[in-house]
Amino acid sequence: MKRLVPAVLASVLTSSVWAASTTDLNVTGTITPSSCQPLLSSGGSVDLGKIAAADLKPDQHTALPTQALRLSVRCEGAILFAMNMIDNRPGTSPVESLHGLGMTSNNEKLGSAAFGLMNPVADTVPVRAIFSLNGGSTWVAASYLGHAALTAVASMDGALTPIAVQNLDADLSVATNIAPADGLTLIDQEPIDGHVTLQLKYL
Repeated sequence: MKRLVPAVLASVLTSSVWAASTTDLNVTGTITPSSCQPLLSSGGSVDLGKIAAADLKPDQHTALPTQALRLSVRCEGAILFAMNMIDNRPGTSPVESLHGLGMTSNNEKLGSAAFGLMNPVADTVPVRAIFSLNGGSTWVAASYLGHAALTAVASMDGALTPIAVQNLDADLSVATNIAPADGLTLIDQEPIDGHVTLQLKYL
């Protein structure tokens, strides 16, 4: 019996030490009743063609013609979701809230792209685009779709809050501009290399 006492004491002491050195870890999440699939026309590709350096403004950004893709989101059932963009060329845009078009061979920021959710229709009913800069706490009416905010849709005459949608169709406008030519070394051809990922977030 005497041999058991040290073991019991050791167990008590060990438990006491561990109790003073613990922390909690929570595993959380949400299982959604349905999932959604975003689709873009033209394989999600916008070709700006060849742009002559002589046509670029020397001391201002040169806006290129706005183009558009068709965006469709198909869900298994009506669900609350928002969208944003992940900039896969981070740090290459002269404007922080926009998306970069890559760097020149001389490590100069080539330009930027802005995206907008235009003419949205949810389940055959026209809706309006809204976005939130604070993770969904508050929403305002605007067509901006980018990495700096969440974008959703709301009813035309209701509150500025996201609505559940099963099928969403909209035009995704793509507005690009090239940085002032005086700040670019344009001796050789420079590829325009913008790349973003459209992401859905379930609310």
